[in-house]
Amino acid sequence: MRKTLIAAAVLSMLAAGEASAHARLLKSNPMKGATVAAPKALTLSFSEGIVADKSSVAVAGPDGKPAAAGPIALDATKKIVTVPVTGKLAAGAYKVDWKMTSEDGHTMTGSYDFKVK
Repeated sequence: MRKTLIAAAVLSMLAAGEASAHARLLKSNPMKGATVAAPKALTLSFSEGIVADKSSVAVAGPDGKPAAAGPIALDATKKIVTVPVTGKLAAGAYKVDWKMTSEDGHTMTGSYDFKVK
């Protein structure tokens, strides 16, 4: 009886862990904290599929004003988000703020910085 209760408890914790998992940012290009030549696009890779029309990426330049960036696009897996940079990025620090809605309906947000040399 005790082994059955322990097994049931372990299984319910595993199931709860999977149910509460959310998409997370796995990597970005430019990478967090990197100093790079002015990129032509930003790429964010997530652990789950993303819904493009419910997601956004904003880029702020060294002066805090929005940098010129186009609409987001997804690859075939819907896990890689690409944001074209439509203007020239001047040297300085940039902040990327993202808000993504995953295919399971969860919304997550985050940000990171990079520098243009």
